[in-house]
Amino acid sequence: MSSITTRLFAVRNESPGAGPARAGRFATAHGEVLTPAFMPVGTQGTVKGITPEQLREIGPQVILGNTYHLGLRPGDGLVARLGGLHRFMGWDGPILTDSGGFQVFSLASLRKMTEEGVTFQSHVDGSPQFLSPERSLEIQRNLGSDICMALDECPPGRLERPKLEESMARTTRWLARSRAVPLRTHQGLFAINQGGTHLDLRRRHLAEALELDAKTPFQGFAVGGLSVGEPKEAMNAVLAEFVRELPAERPRYLMGVGTPEDLLFGIEQGVDLFDCVLPSREARHGRILTSRGKLNLKNARHREADLPLDPDCGCYTCRTFSRAYLHHLFRCGELLAFTLNTIHNLSYTVGLTRAARQALLEDRFPAFAQTARAGWMTEEP
Repeated sequence: MSSITTRLFAVRNESPGAGPARAGRFATAHGEVLTPAFMPVGTQGTVKGITPEQLREIGPQVILGNTYHLGLRPGDGLVARLGGLHRFMGWDGPILTDSGGFQVFSLASLRKMTEEGVTFQSHVDGSPQFLSPERSLEIQRNLGSDICMALDECPPGRLERPKLEESMARTTRWLARSRAVPLRTHQGLFAINQGGTHLDLRRRHLAEALELDAKTPFQGFAVGGLSVGEPKEAMNAVLAEFVRELPAERPRYLMGVGTPEDLLFGIEQGVDLFDCVLPSREARHGRILTSRGKLNLKNARHREADLPLDPDCGCYTCRTFSRAYLHHLFRCGELLAFTLNTIHNLSYTVGLTRAARQALLEDRFPAFAQTARAGWMTEEP
């Protein structure tokens, strides 16, 4: 057993044979975060389809808000005047806000990038907008989140190497500018690592971030630019080699990854934090995540099924309703279907990372991972 403790992060590696997988903890002004942890995405100040009280019952360690969307509407100034994002959305736990980089750079036909930042058209009303490293952190400061992300350029997965190097260099320069922006005393800043699927570029970019970190430490390090179009095998190869090279005494965050298989693989490589819209998006399409594989509620075979979505799940949906009822709601287009499906999918995903943590602390992680993978082999539970 090893134990590493700093003012930022405490790590415990427990299970023999678990490799880099680890259980950690770090404090924020709105509570302690126990890792590994999955962060539900609350893009516009809400996790789609469910209330904060329902979210509290699910029990995520931290949730994510979106700088781009909240900056456009209702506006970060308004949120600040109304007491900050925690009060505005009725959530008293930790919040991470992303930088807006992924959203801006996905607006390929509506943006123009310069060294200063990005000029783009609002997807809401077409009005001209500008996002720079400084403006991104000003928005996040106004929102009052616990964890802020530095603005990065998020390149597509198959970008040719010379252009990727140019993009990475700009992200480093923007990181230096972000480092100079004062935040609130309770806020921490994560650096985002880029470099595509090129390990040498990933390592070069990390070295550049560590030079800045030596002057003023970042709260954590994120791996960005994966799960953006590259083959899954290429993403996994990078994670298997690179995650363990991130500073061990800081949280490690893999951005935008959220299938059960990817979460487990990431944990095995030493990732601490994850976020993804997948659980709630799949729920709205009637695709259910279970310990026995993915279930499609639209299928007629569930019309008379007097079974919970997942017999191993204790969430409100599984405790209370049958597949037959949920199938009925979904086929009728009832909004309650989206809510109940989302409660389950998020409960399952958050529960997976919570169970992985417990397995690490109880010295049984390899067996836990093997059992989880065996369960997912089912075609339709």
